[in-house]
Amino acid sequence: MVAEFSIENFFSIKSAQKISFEPSADTFMSDEYLYEIKEGVRLLKIGIIYGANASGKTNILNAIEFFKMLVLRMPKDRNEKTGTVPFMLDDTSRNEVTKMSMVFYINQSKYILSFELDAKHIYSETLIVYDTIRPTKLYNRSYDASTDSTVIDFGVNLKMTKKSQDVISGNTINNCSVLAAFGKSNVERTKLNDVYDYFAKQVKEVLAPGMLLSGYIKSRLDKDKTGDLKKFVLNFLKASDFNIENVLLHEEEELITPELEQLIQNAPIDKEAKAEMLKNGKITNTELTFKHKAGNKVYDLSEEYESNGTMRFLGMAVILNFLLKTNRFVSIDEVETSIHYELLAYFIKVFLANSNGTSQMLLTTHDINLLDEDFIRRDTIWFTDKDELGETKIVRLSSLGLHKNLSPYNAYKQGKLVKLPFLGSQYINLDD
Repeated sequence: MVAEFSIENFFSIKSAQKISFEPSADTFMSDEYLYEIKEGVRLLKIGIIYGANASGKTNILNAIEFFKMLVLRMPKDRNEKTGTVPFMLDDTSRNEVTKMSMVFYINQSKYILSFELDAKHIYSETLIVYDTIRPTKLYNRSYDASTDSTVIDFGVNLKMTKKSQDVISGNTINNCSVLAAFGKSNVERTKLNDVYDYFAKQVKEVLAPGMLLSGYIKSRLDKDKTGDLKKFVLNFLKASDFNIENVLLHEEEELITPELEQLIQNAPIDKEAKAEMLKNGKITNTELTFKHKAGNKVYDLSEEYESNGTMRFLGMAVILNFLLKTNRFVSIDEVETSIHYELLAYFIKVFLANSNGTSQMLLTTHDINLLDEDFIRRDTIWFTDKDELGETKIVRLSSLGLHKNLSPYNAYKQGKLVKLPFLGSQYINLDD
């Protein structure tokens, strides 16, 4: 589970900002919201970020996805850019390094992974583990400007042979993380495997508001050999007051032409679905058919006749099942996209009530109705705001000192929590 994520000098984030899943002293609905990762350590299952348009909400999610990419991606050569973009609205930050750090737990061990980098080099990379109350260095990486090369100091507790250390060092070029180089090296199993696998398998890519979920839905239903996913989805849709009796998947295969491959690569669908479509040189054309009950009859409708909201919520139902059945960290940008507020609240409630594992969600939203709900813990709510210099600041609702009897919704609407957009007159002089 993720305990904390810190960002500095990345897109609109200039000074160090932090998102934490460590709970406050509040005991409200602790059984639903908290998971005990080890004795005495409980972490929140959810975080929700509010903020005006262009306040930096999405940049926080993108930073986590970029962090994952740093861990896993092996550059094609030493001249490839790392992909980081510093704060550009002053004369100094654009020439300074980006800093990122994550505190996370694998099983019952606490890890801290940190990076300092710019567009060309990773200058610092450190991985520390707490198997006891004392930190143990697994490795520390630095950049030697005189030789334009990377120097790695492996900790003795990593228990890796000198030969394997040399292999990883040889693969760690200046724009590549030690963990990415490890992922491409044939070396013995160590704690590095646990960390690499955590980011490869458990930390998922950001679900963007414009991402089509149709391919993801079909891919998951196609793998649903037992029918458990389909049963879950149908029950969830019925409980959400959709009059859908059944969802059927029809398949036809055709060869992938170069033109079709390009279309698939450019399509706004998740990477897993793209890889699944392209792996055999053939594409399986699948179509969803929905059975709707109207009165005493049932009618078939293809997916093209379903609303964006229905398809989006069906995709969210599949994601929810994924979160409840496996242990994943999922980020969803503008989670309310095409979804009625009551359905959004129900989605969150079902996750909290039924999640018994280490799955976590980090959501961004514009729907402030959640602030008026009595089931929301204040330490799960974060606000992004931009100051007059264009810098994103992140603040936690539970740290703002709002009295427990005062409504966060009303305080937000009155501009007492963060600055609201200043709107001019609704009348526009069209002659200017």
